[in-house]
Amino acid sequence: MAVSTAARTAPRRERARPTPVQKRWLIRGLGQPGGKLPLFDEDGREIDPRTIRSCIRQGWAEPWVANPVKPDWLVCRLTDAGREALR
Repeated sequence: MAVSTAARTAPRRERARPTPVQKRWLIRGLGQPGGKLPLFDEDGREIDPRTIRSCIRQGWAEPWVANPVKPDWLVCRLTDAGREALR
């Protein structure tokens, strides 16, 4: 029995899911005013900028305000898509 080529080459439409590290960071924005995401983890270490940037690329977080004292810090908030990804 032949398999349709359209079925084999159709793009996957699965939603990306946060990794455990991303999920841990995003969850912390759920209880914060405006969905503000932390700059530091529970142990006081800075959140890896790669984690923040990947969440921004996925649409789960968005830049919020610029920090004039530390312009390299990415101050972000949780998006509706981020809330949905945590369900």
